[in-house]
Amino acid sequence: MCNLNIFSQLARVIFGLILIALAWFGPQTSLLHFELIHLWKLGWIGIIPLFSGIAAFCPIYAVLGRGHKNNSD
Repeated sequence: MCNLNIFSQLARVIFGLILIALAWFGPQTSLLHFELIHLWKLGWIGIIPLFSGIAAFCPIYAVLGRGHKNNSD
């Protein structure tokens, strides 16, 4: 039961990995200014698009009855 096409999957996986990398390495680097250093924790939200892209399933699209996949399968 997949509702994402390959482009959406790749975009979600890449975006999720970037967010997780920022969360992992953010506090150790000077990527964020000192005032914004608490935002590195938000990077762990990248787990959601990562798993969504790997599973090729978006629960929000399922609830809304939408999807990017062709229904010809």
